[in-house]
Amino acid sequence: MSLTLAVPVTVAIARRVDPSRASEMVAWMRAGTALAEAFPGFLGAGWVQSGPGSPDWHMLYRFADAETLHRWEESPQRRWWLSSAQGIVEHTRVERRTGIEGWFDPPLEHSVDPVEPVAPVSPPRWKQAVTIWLAFFPLSLSATLLTSHFLAAVPLAARVLLMTLCLTPLMTYLVLPRITRALHRWLHAQPARRRD
Repeated sequence: MSLTLAVPVTVAIARRVDPSRASEMVAWMRAGTALAEAFPGFLGAGWVQSGPGSPDWHMLYRFADAETLHRWEESPQRRWWLSSAQGIVEHTRVERRTGIEGWFDPPLEHSVDPVEPVAPVSPPRWKQAVTIWLAFFPLSLSATLLTSHFLAAVPLAARVLLMTLCLTPLMTYLVLPRITRALHRWLHAQPARRRD
């Protein structure tokens, strides 16, 4: 029997719609979000229009894990919602993201402000690595000291198993969300442009 941890899944969808039907697009997306909110595991959704008068829209939604996402995506409610936009909305791209990048996603907001940029990109991998290390080192050191002191008689493999079973949820749900919030400015800072 394998042990799997729930990993949030973010789905990014690019859609096209006639710019003259932007208000219908907003109403349609709000209806879809309202339907998804009723499903267990729903973590949020947001959308942006690429620019004033642009036909391109970008929508993101997130579920707690692949199973809850699957329930939403296979539901009759979602099928009805998608069919209600036939002839209005064209789906151009779908992308799913899980794992480590999910910790570094910027917060999503409902927005139809045409001057707002499309979802920011994830920070560079080296910044992600530094952030994870800053969270992991003190947690790992504390756990190692505690287990070697209180569980010294327990075999090493069992101690490491116990440690990782405790540290993984702590890192995922408590430590990493806080440290990425604290380091948000640094993580998402744009590199300074060189002046010639």
